[in-house]
Amino acid sequence: MDITLLLLLPALLLSLYAQYKVKSTFSKFSQVSSQRGMTGAEVAAQLLAASGIRDVSIEAVPGQLTDHYDPRDKTVRLSEAVYNNRSLAAVGVAAHEVGHAVQHNIDYTPLAMRSGLFPVVNIGSRLSWPLLMIGLFMSTGEAAGFGTWLLYAGIMLFSFVVLFQIVTLPVEFNASKRAITLLKDQNILTASEANPAKSVLDAAALTYVAAAIMSLLNLLRFLILARRR
Repeated sequence: MDITLLLLLPALLLSLYAQYKVKSTFSKFSQVSSQRGMTGAEVAAQLLAASGIRDVSIEAVPGQLTDHYDPRDKTVRLSEAVYNNRSLAAVGVAAHEVGHAVQHNIDYTPLAMRSGLFPVVNIGSRLSWPLLMIGLFMSTGEAAGFGTWLLYAGIMLFSFVVLFQIVTLPVEFNASKRAITLLKDQNILTASEANPAKSVLDAAALTYVAAAIMSLLNLLRFLILARRR
């Protein structure tokens, strides 16, 4: 048994808790309608206009919790549970995605860094694991030198994935902060309604924290394994 697998246990437990938390919190506040009665799409449209952003479109996408902002074509995409929903959860999620659109509009540095890292991370996420597995397998015996080279190449590529996860944290936290501020400034949510909406966004942010910790511990694990070889 590889004892280094125990390093991942805390992150695994946190990931499971984060998934439970975001689903349960979203489900809970999806049943609570906002006093203004605006749908997620209407909220997104009003916040974009209030932020002076005229070139971002809003689309509905299938699935649950599939909401995202695509900077490539400047589109806020809202899931079916958010687009036409008038709940506090839907309002909070829609505002969060507008927060990303605002970040893009003002060239928010962490978002620009994440976008710049994406091409490298896309390659790293595909190649790092095969290189790591093959490198570990070949790092003993006659092909040890080549195996070690593959192992460290995989570690280098995986480090970009870790960096991407870390840079994602301020992007997500900042988008949520902007979302709550915009919702209050536009009187879309009352002070008592803002806290439930923030709870939904905080639960979602926890999934990113768990992913970053898991990536960091995986990187540490592979560094330990490489050192053993």
